[in-house]
Amino acid sequence: MSMEHEHAVDAFFGAGASARASVVAQKGLAVRWRVEAYRAGKLLWADEFDNLVVTEGLNDSLDKHLKGSAYTAAWYVGLTGGTPSFAAGDTMASHAGWTEVTAYDEAARQTLTLGTVSGGSVDNSASKATFTINVNQTTIGGAFVVTNNTKGGATGTLYGGGAFSAGNKTIDDNDTLAVTVTLTATAA
Repeated sequence: MSMEHEHAVDAFFGAGASARASVVAQKGLAVRWRVEAYRAGKLLWADEFDNLVVTEGLNDSLDKHLKGSAYTAAWYVGLTGGTPSFAAGDTMASHAGWTEVTAYDEAARQTLTLGTVSGGSVDNSASKATFTINVNQTTIGGAFVVTNNTKGGATGTLYGGGAFSAGNKTIDDNDTLAVTVTLTATAA
């Protein structure tokens, strides 16, 4: 490994590491989010943000794809509370920088149903993950992807997550969130 590459890895995986798109893109895997909030069918706001692919997610990608270990295509979208701070070492069992929001009608985290892979990218734009909020003044700060659909659960492989670029949003009972997740892989 070259000294330059070691410094890039140290910068990415260092204690308390956080990532923006440029850092994630250097690793070759990235996630872009678009979250739209609706009230009575009218768009309230939309936000786009980038994702940190955590070490557990990177390891899972290598293990399943290149080693051919037991693979599951079951991935789910979850929501975070206000001001989430994702770190490279986060797992579903241990993530001090964020909490999960469970104030929605659906019984489980929403399935991430991906379309056709093309040009190093795949998304769920044809089948967005949709959440119907069930508590007034619910603060949402971001979202995450995990292999377990248990709402509020602490198991499963965390792929990664991110915070809204425009800061926290407060939404009310019966507002809906439509979440588009775009995953990309690029030559690093």
